[in-house]
Amino acid sequence: MNSKTTPMRRRAGLMIIVALLLAGCGTQVPSGYHAVKYLKFGDGTEMGHIYTEGFQWHLVWNSMYLYKTRTTENKENLTVLSSDGATIKLEVSILTRPDFQKLDSLQITVGPDYYNVVVAPTLRGESRRIAGRYTPEEIYSSKRDQLAAELLETMRQQLLSRFIIIENVIFRDVGLPQRISDAINEKLAAEQEAQRMKFILDREKQEADRKRIEAQGIADFQKIVSTGLNPMLLQWKGIEATEELAKSPNTKIVVVGNTKDGLPLILGGQ
Repeated sequence: MNSKTTPMRRRAGLMIIVALLLAGCGTQVPSGYHAVKYLKFGDGTEMGHIYTEGFQWHLVWNSMYLYKTRTTENKENLTVLSSDGATIKLEVSILTRPDFQKLDSLQITVGPDYYNVVVAPTLRGESRRIAGRYTPEEIYSSKRDQLAAELLETMRQQLLSRFIIIENVIFRDVGLPQRISDAINEKLAAEQEAQRMKFILDREKQEADRKRIEAQGIADFQKIVSTGLNPMLLQWKGIEATEELAKSPNTKIVVVGNTKDGLPLILGGQ
């Protein structure tokens, strides 16, 4: 073997080793993620320094723990009991994200699998506790939003101290036993029919009131007219009408006289 090629091979091998070491001396933090560093030969999790997205250099024996800090939706299918013991199926979506400013604290207390370790068990337990105060009808219709809002507030309070932010809790679907579902639908249909009949009765009453007022007005008018009319007034109104007709260009002959009714007689108009 040529003695000159041996050092060259050694240098090439050393460069390969260095390249491999350098390749392991960094972690790419994806968009929408943050990271914390774990120092193997130091104090463990590096506190007070949160790494943002991009390539982050570190020694090969240290580690970077990635956390998705975008909002994440997780769906849960829950079984709860209502206040009267009925079994209710809930399909729930919960929107969460870690507090990226406290990722170092989250790392040492819970870890990257924080949803399965903390969020999901809390959601299941609080859902059962809160739903137990409501009837099936309230969970199904009238107080569903109230129940979701109460669950959201409870989750926020409990998980904020665990460095986890709960953005929203949404009830996607509520499943009731068939007999309860049928009873609720029948009750809702009866209430809607009662409201419809009340509307019809109110409308008929308003129409009856209108006709009564109209009839009373006609009666009052007739009474006034019959009281105020007399032969002298009629004769005077007839004279006024005759004078107006006499002034009209369409009137040719006007004979003023008295008929048996005491009114002027008008002849000869076009």
